[in-house]
Amino acid sequence: MAEKIEELTVTYIDDEIETVKELDKVVLSKGSWTTILFRYQEWDRAKAQYGADKYTIRRYQKRDGEYRQQSKFNISSRAQAQAIIDALQRWVIEE
Repeated sequence: MAEKIEELTVTYIDDEIETVKELDKVVLSKGSWTTILFRYQEWDRAKAQYGADKYTIRRYQKRDGEYRQQSKFNISSRAQAQAIIDALQRWVIEE
C-alpha cells in the first residue's frame, strides 16, 4: 500500500516482466479521497511487445495512513477516450 500520492501507480511486474507499464498520470483531486487518471500500456506476451495506450481513472481513499483503491473506470478504447473528451469540452464550453 502507498502512503503518498506519488507512490500510487498502475505498474505491475509479473515474473520479472513489466506487464503493465505506466506512461503518465494526472492527479485530478487530492485529499482523503484522491482521483488519478493513468495512461498505460499492457505487455502482449504473444507479440512480445507493448500494446496501444490505455487509460484508467482510479479512486483511492486514505485510511490508517495508506491509500487503498476504492474504484476504477477503464476507458476501453481510443474512440471512447475521444468521446469523453468531446462531451466534456462541449459541456465546459457551454457554461
